[in-house]
Amino acid sequence: MTKADTATEAADHPQDVARRALAEHRSRQLLDAAARLMEREGSEAVSMQALAGEAGVSVGLIYRYFGGKDEVLLAVITQVLDAFATDVPMAIAAAGDDPVRRLAAAFAAYCQVINEHRHAAVLTYRESKSLDEEGRRRIKQLEIETSQPLRDTIRRGVEQGKLTAADPDLVAYNLLLLAHSWALKHWYFERTMTLTDYIRSQLALALRAIVTREHEEAYADLLKPPGEMR
Repeated sequence: MTKADTATEAADHPQDVARRALAEHRSRQLLDAAARLMEREGSEAVSMQALAGEAGVSVGLIYRYFGGKDEVLLAVITQVLDAFATDVPMAIAAAGDDPVRRLAAAFAAYCQVINEHRHAAVLTYRESKSLDEEGRRRIKQLEIETSQPLRDTIRRGVEQGKLTAADPDLVAYNLLLLAHSWALKHWYFERTMTLTDYIRSQLALALRAIVTREHEEAYADLLKPPGEMR
């Protein structure tokens, strides 16, 4: 057995797997609590003691995972981008080869991540200015990286003549803003539609503007909002 095999076996030991799972659960618990609390009170007003109370843990436990409030805020924001980096490429790959279907799957994945991390998504807009220069630089870089699959998919659709977009980057960011709006204006949208209806309605609105006329029939199911499909 090689050293690599030994290391792999040790890493996969049930106790190690359980410890990692517990650490991930604790971290997520703390970040979810921090997102709720910071959205409600503002990051400047939040103390580690208040965070401990919100999460139902001791202050000492928080310091096992984070060095201070600034690290917590950065982690709250980056967890959204980390989820984008994981979920969006998976959704695109599962959608097959058609660029329009891949674009629809990508947008749905962005919206689903935003829905799962609504409080953190709002904090991205409200509190990112509280981060230091390095933290803000990291957020900007992650945003560019996690939106790249969307831009690539749009460009492929243009190359195949299925989409028309003079500026794929602008189209990509318009779609990202629509996804974020589910969190930013959730208080309004939740009164009249589900997340699924929101995704289908916004997607139909966006695709009607960029799907080429000769391919509209092939994507009729995506171009019709929920109300027209009933």
